Amino acid sequence: MPATYLHGSETIELEIGGQTVQIVKSSIVALVGVAPKGPVNVLTQCLNAADDAQFGDPLPGFNIPKTLKILRALAGSSPILVVNTFDSTGNTTQVTNEVQVVTGGKLKLTAAPVNTVVVNNNDGSAATIVAGTDYSIDSYGNFKALSSLVTDTTSYKFTYKKLNSASVTNSQLIGAVDDSNHRTGLALFDLAFNLFGYKPKIFLSPQYSSIAAIVAAMATAAAKFRAVYLVDAPYGTTISGAISGRGVGGTIVFNTADARAVLLYPFLKTYDDATAADADYPYSAFMAGVIIANDLNNGYWFSPSNKPISNATGSERTIEWSVNDPNCEANQLNSVGITTIAAGYGTGILTWGNRNAAFPTSASVKNFINIRRADDMVIETMELAALKYIDQPLTQALIDTIREAGNTFLRTLISRGAVLPGSRVVYNKDDNSSGDLAAGKVVFERIYMIPTPAERITYKDVLDISLLNQFK
Repeated sequence: MPATYLHGSETIELEIGGQTVQIVKSSIVALVGVAPKGPVNVLTQCLNAADDAQFGDPLPGFNIPKTLKILRALAGSSPILVVNTFDSTGNTTQVTNEVQVVTGGKLKLTAAPVNTVVVNNNDGSAATIVAGTDYSIDSYGNFKALSSLVTDTTSYKFTYKKLNSASVTNSQLIGAVDDSNHRTGLALFDLAFNLFGYKPKIFLSPQYSSIAAIVAAMATAAAKFRAVYLVDAPYGTTISGAISGRGVGGTIVFNTADARAVLLYPFLKTYDDATAADADYPYSAFMAGVIIANDLNNGYWFSPSNKPISNATGSERTIEWSVNDPNCEANQLNSVGITTIAAGYGTGILTWGNRNAAFPTSASVKNFINIRRADDMVIETMELAALKYIDQPLTQALIDTIREAGNTFLRTLISRGAVLPGSRVVYNKDDNSSGDLAAGKVVFERIYMIPTPAERITYKDVLDISLLNQFK
């Protein structure tokens, strides 16, 4: 069948005089990764912390529980679509007869166990102590004596399985569709609209979002769903390494001009349950939470820059920032399309950067993150609204109805400040030949503009000596 045939609605993106005419739909997060518990290769909707709990505790190496915790702290109860790809056989390593000594009624295993722990005496015989009665072992591998049968200086041997992070493969996360139409990994997000009535708009996979193959798969998914995807610089990247990564000689996956890619640097610190101390974690988890909160509190047309990251306690490395210094490190990163942080005296930690990866290659206003997302929102909303008109008789009344429905929606957005006054939908006779109309094709033009963020505020400084003449 010819690719030009479409039974449905579509949007053609145009630029008129450097101004963008486009569309979108908001803050549904698509999170793919690994979790110690929960459904495997099932598209799971999480609406709150109680739903998140099915994926277990934020154990070391498992990105899903940790990311969910960060998202909830920033965004509260908001829909998050999760795909857990953990293979309890292929992604684990057997630990056999690990010897640990009880000290002060406690000991700690060298790794978090992902299955039941078998406890033996030091000579290899079965221990007589009973779990839940004489001792407990939590999900992080912390052993605690509960009865007098467990005494200090006693040695035990522990057998269990632990996560082998290196065994989590790219193909496992990317997934596929087999001959029976069974989906795995990222391919499961294709079912989101059918199952839940909405599509993912923010793709992320912290800990894996600096791997070229995963980034490429997220880029494909984001283009399909009119979403953005969050890309992290690898842990340990220097500032110069992040900037050089934008070029062909860079060693990180920042060399893209995709307007749907949001490039993030550095890692941020937050409380880690496994170590009971602050630890570094990919920025993408925090940025996704900030975007959700910003959409809910302000609107999807607001920039996610200069917003507080309330649960970040620090950063992997200090980023020099000054609001009026073009040469500060934060500005150098922003100038090549990398979003970073601003952490001034008394400001807390703020997101800092308005531009996606299309900047500075593209001069289009679509290189603003908020405009790319807001465009997508408008487009998708109006396409879905057009569904009721498809296959109705093509008459003047139908044209008037579609046009007015579009203008009513745009007037609502104007009143909210999402688009500028003058935004409108029009029917142009020149765009609709009798042949096209006879073939059941009708074209409307949508003209609108989303407010750009006030990224640069300049004062013209005038010392007016004539003001001295006011003295009496």
